[in-house]
Amino acid sequence: MDLTRTEVARAAAARRGSAARLGLMVVPVAFFAVFFAYPVAAIVARGLHVGGVWRLGRVGDVLAQPDIRHVLWFTTWQALASTALTLLVALPGAYVFARLDFPGKQVLRAVVTVPFVLPTVVVGTAFLALVGRGGLLDELWGVRLDTTVWAILLAHVFFNYAVVVRTVGGLWAQLDPRQEEAARMLGASRAAAWRRVTLPALGPAVAAAALMVFLFTFTSFGVVQILGGPTFSTLEVEIYRQTSEIFDLSTAAVLTLIQFAAVGAVLALHAWTVRRRETALRLVDASLTARRPRGAGQWALLGGVLVSVAALLVLPLAVLVRRSLDAPDFGYYRALTSDDGGLFLVAPIEAIGNSLEYAAVATAIAVLVGALAAVALTRRDAGRLVRGFDALLMLPLGVSAVTVGFGFLIALDEPPLDLRSSWILVPLAQALVGVPFVVRTMLPVLRAVDGRLREAAAVLGASPWRVWREVDLPMVRRALLIAAGFAFAVSLGEFGATVFIARPDNPTLPVAVARLLGRAGELNYGQAMALSTILMVVCAVALLVLERLRTDRTGEF
Repeated sequence: MDLTRTEVARAAAARRGSAARLGLMVVPVAFFAVFFAYPVAAIVARGLHVGGVWRLGRVGDVLAQPDIRHVLWFTTWQALASTALTLLVALPGAYVFARLDFPGKQVLRAVVTVPFVLPTVVVGTAFLALVGRGGLLDELWGVRLDTTVWAILLAHVFFNYAVVVRTVGGLWAQLDPRQEEAARMLGASRAAAWRRVTLPALGPAVAAAALMVFLFTFTSFGVVQILGGPTFSTLEVEIYRQTSEIFDLSTAAVLTLIQFAAVGAVLALHAWTVRRRETALRLVDASLTARRPRGAGQWALLGGVLVSVAALLVLPLAVLVRRSLDAPDFGYYRALTSDDGGLFLVAPIEAIGNSLEYAAVATAIAVLVGALAAVALTRRDAGRLVRGFDALLMLPLGVSAVTVGFGFLIALDEPPLDLRSSWILVPLAQALVGVPFVVRTMLPVLRAVDGRLREAAAVLGASPWRVWREVDLPMVRRALLIAAGFAFAVSLGEFGATVFIARPDNPTLPVAVARLLGRAGELNYGQAMALSTILMVVCAVALLVLERLRTDRTGEF
């Protein structure tokens, strides 16, 4: 009789949990339907529906063009190469940040994340100054890489290093090291224990990081536009060219559909492969797993990571700082406080406050929507509808930001969604990019929590909300703070969509930098470098504060 009552209680708890998770999907589904699917569909329809006739035949016509096929091939090839190179360089860094404790670790973690929030146009300009004609490498050794694909690949590693370190390292730091130690006690070598125990556990996080890096490099715009020149072009660059230079909205719509289909296929493959490898993991307090380096091997690894960080991440940032100080008496910085009456309606320095306000609101939206979506997607036995939504959440990272920006202007211009003159439009666009990071950061940790803990709490009468508060939240708090940091960082540096919807009297830092870079003159270029340096410092301070909060408040699990 007792067994029957337990089974009935367990079944009732499972039904309540499933209903609660489906209810949690309402907000994310509505958010993406209104602020992503609707604007993108509107701009694509505007391009393919001409004169009252659907021109679907344009898809075949565009694909038949040799230059378009070359762009598609290069976009795919460089994204795969960039992803592989980023994983190769950044995975040792993820281990160092997760397992080793050393002086200056929090500062270095913030330094590693700073490149990710810089506008892509600034990253491209920094690498051009580093590896191009008259750059640092050209001055020292006569080496130029701006005419090769290596400049693009290295810039992508610079930009995405933090994605791998934080996504993989966040889970790695919480894996119980005793599992690997047990394998070694049974006779496995250090390499074999890592390959058979740790690597499978890290599989979902590595796949999530690889997916995000691939999507960012597949849709790369600013980096390729500056470093690629007339030789290399991605789909994103071609969409921008067709939209703003040739004014061929029909071809741009077709390219958007091609990009959308390619990204959808990648997301479907990711969802299928990762789900087969996810298992419940034993998670522990991250502060208990990091130790001082022991042995020559760990010290050598730490030294190698520090050298790679200095060469790939710090050096380009140093170039930005040096260029911003070329004028005597901080002339470029002082020029930011004045309004020239032409390029800006306000002093460029006001972009700092605008960016911080927009990023704070965008982070709140992204954390709310992303956390609800992650909790709803926690069950591995969810239906096809829920699994499909898991993949759809990543689409904003793979759809042209140009398309999203124009879509906002076209779709959200009449009641009840007339938001063109509203300040909330910018945070909404930034949150679209932040939500996937929140979901991908939280989901591996949530799915690693032993489901029997939730079942036991539910059987004892706890509501779904209390189960989440008492079981999931203590385990996922660290991931939630990391996700918030990612969302804030992404919002600070978002450029693609914001450049089309930011009001002239309220520019963000990336928009202000892009406007200055697009204007001839040494003063404008210097001001762009000065604003980029300010953005770098603001981001570093924000990330250091986040690191302090994470360290102080996540020691309970």
